[in-house]
Amino acid sequence: MPELPEVETVRRGLAPAMEGRVIARAEIRRPDLRWPFPERMAERLEGARIGHLGRRSKYLLVTLDRGETLIVHLGMSGRMLVEGAPTAGYVHEHAAPEKHDHVVLHLDDGARITFNDPRRFGAMDLAPSDTIDSHWLLAKLGPEPLGNGFDESHLVTAFRGRNTPVKSALLDQKIVAGLGNIYVCEALHLAGISPMRKAGRIAVPRVRALVPAIRETLARAIEAGGSSLRDYRQADGALGYFQHNFRVYDREGRPCVTPGCPGTIRRIVQSGRSSFYCATCQR
Repeated sequence: MPELPEVETVRRGLAPAMEGRVIARAEIRRPDLRWPFPERMAERLEGARIGHLGRRSKYLLVTLDRGETLIVHLGMSGRMLVEGAPTAGYVHEHAAPEKHDHVVLHLDDGARITFNDPRRFGAMDLAPSDTIDSHWLLAKLGPEPLGNGFDESHLVTAFRGRNTPVKSALLDQKIVAGLGNIYVCEALHLAGISPMRKAGRIAVPRVRALVPAIRETLARAIEAGGSSLRDYRQADGALGYFQHNFRVYDREGRPCVTPGCPGTIRRIVQSGRSSFYCATCQR
């Protein structure tokens, strides 16, 4: 499933083509994705001018001048692609519709924004913009890891007394929003903390060191355009490249990249998910 860097990369790719444009026509080609689409979705979208494209955790937020916000989740295989928007730098011609093109937004300058999702685990909803933070998909999310609300004191408080492994704690969206399996593995290696350590038993200075490790990991991933695993693509259809810079993820049996560390990367399963780590330098 795309994590924060992938969704942020898509947001940045869509923004030049969508912000300020009017949705001339909205094609809704099926009644649902993971959940049913909101009532009269096409009617509510058509004629609306798009304002700011934002992101909350792994959700894209498309503000509209009618006082509503379109919430988009990519799910496991969802893609949002831009075609025919030369003023925004997208010169791709319109391709023939594909089987899994479920929502298509035709903009007033001729651009086409397509939501393609073979597995249909993605989602879309429309909600009042002035109450968006209380929407059921967003209300319980923790602070953004790249925002001011995520700092050392927050993480120290969140970990205090927790008997769960630190990896599980960081995957808890109530503690920090948007982190997923890949980047938690990467950040824990950068910070030198084992994914098996109990969150409440990590020394405070080491917990504090996790904050810059998480931010550095995410920033580097966004700069590289995310990680292209399985179905992920950027808004222009290009691949991301951060997977070529993984420190531990999917590197089982390979040498640790920490300078001077003689260890090799191991793989274990935690709560049904693969954890990659170095037993030598992660404690």
